[in-house]
Amino acid sequence: MNLTVRYFASIREAVGCSSEALDTQAASLAELRAELISRGGAYAEALAQGRAVRMALNQDLCEATAALSEGCEVAFFPPVTGG
Repeated sequence: MNLTVRYFASIREAVGCSSEALDTQAASLAELRAELISRGGAYAEALAQGRAVRMALNQDLCEATAALSEGCEVAFFPPVTGG
């Protein structure tokens, strides 16, 4: 399935791009994150399972179990705090 992946803040800086079109077989956010981690390098470090990473699906914050669908937009970003 084709989808758009967006990266924000420190994750964007680490992977070197703000978004990409991706063809994936991942069925959930967790599977997509694992697929990106398997790329190694900056992706593995920025999205590592031990790191706090928030995920959104079509601009709604979601749990890792959220199902992906054709044409959806996924976003990865670090937790943010207000001040």
